[in-house]
Amino acid sequence: MQECDSQKAAFLLFEKLKAGSLTLALCESCTAGLVSSLIGSIAGASEVLFGSFVCYTLDAKVSMLGLDRDKLKKDGLVSKETALLMAQAALEKSGASLAASITGLAGPGGDGSDVPVGTVWVACAAKGGQVTVKDYHFTGSRDTIRTKGAAAVLEQLLTKL
Repeated sequence: MQECDSQKAAFLLFEKLKAGSLTLALCESCTAGLVSSLIGSIAGASEVLFGSFVCYTLDAKVSMLGLDRDKLKKDGLVSKETALLMAQAALEKSGASLAASITGLAGPGGDGSDVPVGTVWVACAAKGGQVTVKDYHFTGSRDTIRTKGAAAVLEQLLTKL
């Protein structure tokens, strides 16, 4: 999804959230606030966007979200389990109607694990609903992987609504 498409997706998401009187919390790691920036660029975003936890490091995930350090180390920071925990914590801590998280490895180098560069996990959670988690395997530069990851979050949220 290109930048223009991401902006359109963000606006469509904004409209759907607003129409449903829903609020959104985000928890971003590899995108470092890119998704919330796309939504925040829309006039009136404060009607639907609670905010974003930018939890780039292990320590941030522990201190900001209250996640268990040992569990994160065991599961890996770029994993289905971590994405799930991040989304659930964002939902719980924010009180929003809906939350999404993203964690991934944008490169260009690895993180010492066996996770390949370009691996991204996106999770969406809704109050009283099921959490969905999906993995992606992007190619390209660091910026390309981050941009594609942000687009994936928007697509997942639109699908959930």
